[in-house]
Amino acid sequence: MIKNERQYRITKAQAERFERALAEVSARPARSLPRALLKAQLDGLRSQLEDLRGELREYEALRSGRRRSLALESIEELPKTLIQARIAAGLSQEELAGKLGLKPQQIQRYEATNYQGASLERVNEILAANRQPLTRAGSAAHFHTE
Repeated sequence: MIKNERQYRITKAQAERFERALAEVSARPARSLPRALLKAQLDGLRSQLEDLRGELREYEALRSGRRRSLALESIEELPKTLIQARIAAGLSQEELAGKLGLKPQQIQRYEATNYQGASLERVNEILAANRQPLTRAGSAAHFHTE
């Protein structure tokens, strides 16, 4: 999951490298390489490229505000959902830290460790700062952007 603009830029550059590599291998396959290995190499490049593109699309959708609600199916998804809520609220890690009176490094640590050290009180403060109320819809909880 892409968590910030720096990771977004890195992932975008990686996707571009995979696109070039895929084009090169497709245009000039190694003649000594058996067809099965060439196919496996191309499939691997395509798969990795699609994973990167999926992460880029998800981040772009969150950042643009196109995703209006975030479903929380289980408590294990809470860390990812908190990060998605921050991005959907248009906040950087530094801006969220400022709203909470914390240093940016603390938000970076929380996100890097999937909020393992965060108290329930802190999680509630983060939800409030992200302007993401938690509501119950069906069997899953949802975060709705305002």
